[in-house]
Amino acid sequence: MDFTLPLTPQYTQTGGTTKAAATSSLFGDYAIAATILFTLVVFLFEAYLNFRQRKSYHKTDFPRELETTVGNIDRETKSSAADKKVESSSKSSSDDDKKDKVDRDAPILPQLKSKFSHAQSYGLDKINFSIFSSTYAVTEEVVFLLYGFLPYVWDKACAVGAKYGWTETEHEIKITLLFLGIVTIVGTITSLPFELYSTFEIEKKHGFNKQTLGLFFTDKLKGLVLSAVFGGPFVALLLKIIFMGGDKFYLYVWAFTFVFSVIMMTLVPVVIMPLFNKYEKLPDGPLKDSIYELAGKLSFPLTKLFVMDGSKRSSHSNAFMFGFMKNKRIVLFDTLMTQVSNDEILAILGHELGHWKMGHTVTNFVVTQVYTGFMFYFFSLCYNSHELYRAFGFDDQSRPIPTIIALVLFTSTIWAPVDKALSFIMTVHSRKCEFQADEFSVDLGMSSKLQSGLCKIHLENLGAMSPDSWYSTYHYSHPPLVERLSAMMKLDTAKKLS
Repeated sequence: MDFTLPLTPQYTQTGGTTKAAATSSLFGDYAIAATILFTLVVFLFEAYLNFRQRKSYHKTDFPRELETTVGNIDRETKSSAADKKVESSSKSSSDDDKKDKVDRDAPILPQLKSKFSHAQSYGLDKINFSIFSSTYAVTEEVVFLLYGFLPYVWDKACAVGAKYGWTETEHEIKITLLFLGIVTIVGTITSLPFELYSTFEIEKKHGFNKQTLGLFFTDKLKGLVLSAVFGGPFVALLLKIIFMGGDKFYLYVWAFTFVFSVIMMTLVPVVIMPLFNKYEKLPDGPLKDSIYELAGKLSFPLTKLFVMDGSKRSSHSNAFMFGFMKNKRIVLFDTLMTQVSNDEILAILGHELGHWKMGHTVTNFVVTQVYTGFMFYFFSLCYNSHELYRAFGFDDQSRPIPTIIALVLFTSTIWAPVDKALSFIMTVHSRKCEFQADEFSVDLGMSSKLQSGLCKIHLENLGAMSPDSWYSTYHYSHPPLVERLSAMMKLDTAKKLS
């Protein structure tokens, strides 16, 4: 392997015999080097943030601001079980008592304090794993670039296709699907050890994992089949549109991806999600009546209300909404219903409905579509940048440049900095939306129940209680717990004074 500039992959379509022709421009000469440099810069920055977060998990003192904030919640809620003792975890916990249930009627602060060391341990295990897995991922990416993984796999796909009479010129779509199949299999194999360790070591150690190996591999197989069933036709149609669209193909691709997104928004909840989990109607009772009453008050077109068996895989909890136009549905994890009270569930749904009422869901959908349109527009401008493709090993000028390769290289090189910047902007926007949805729930008169509900969910999920400020700013789509609680308390105070 020659590491002198300009860098050339170990494997190229010509065997490296046309290096001079492949480096006809400054752009082509330094494409791989620039890509690797950007990849390493991002990796080192994110590694720095990881180590900052790792340091925060070594803290042994309960965060003072969180103690003050949650203490105020306990005093205001005046729980009927306020004098109930929660034993402090001064002794080491076993696997059986590490994930003990939250007492929904007891004060929250003593429970948070008793779980603090366990939450720190859980977070430390996750961040250590993240540091190791991200190091492997960037190493794999750089090695694949330097050794010409993409041209090698493409040529292997062509060789297999040739046995069936397929050629790059006449059967590019078929060879592309074969190429993506090989890449998917390789990616599945290399990521499998990390997924197994995360699920059956870290999550199990801390009492969250509930799934068996059989269920894990069944889910994995279902995912691969669904990728082929839905992803294959999507890619085939995408390429067909690019081939037939001429210079303005990005407009047709944009329209196609929009239609596909709408179709998947309809199909995923109805067809795909039930393949992985069981959805049962929420039984009649006060909770169901209260949810429908809240939906009616906000003119939310709720048609169905489900409970999902999330406990089949994990004891983590959640609630979400889905549906298109006038056919909205709400799903509650069965774990959530055992962790918080009915009033707290209602407050949490008030927050979620706030996202809908304030247009956050529609805004995110529109932003995604605009982003996709601009990405394909700029891709159209670079579509014929053959020096870029030659730099990555596709240097046989007698062969056509595969469209899927052009798209992959564009998104991983020229578009990568744009994607990283926009991703951070959307993370910041997401946190702003969370504050707004919290305020919406406060305006509904649900502030105290939302605060206590968030604390209990955080407690059950062993969320970070003292996250590093830089790390949370860069990674968290939701503000840290103490920031959300403090913001709601300020709103409560302002309402009392007004």
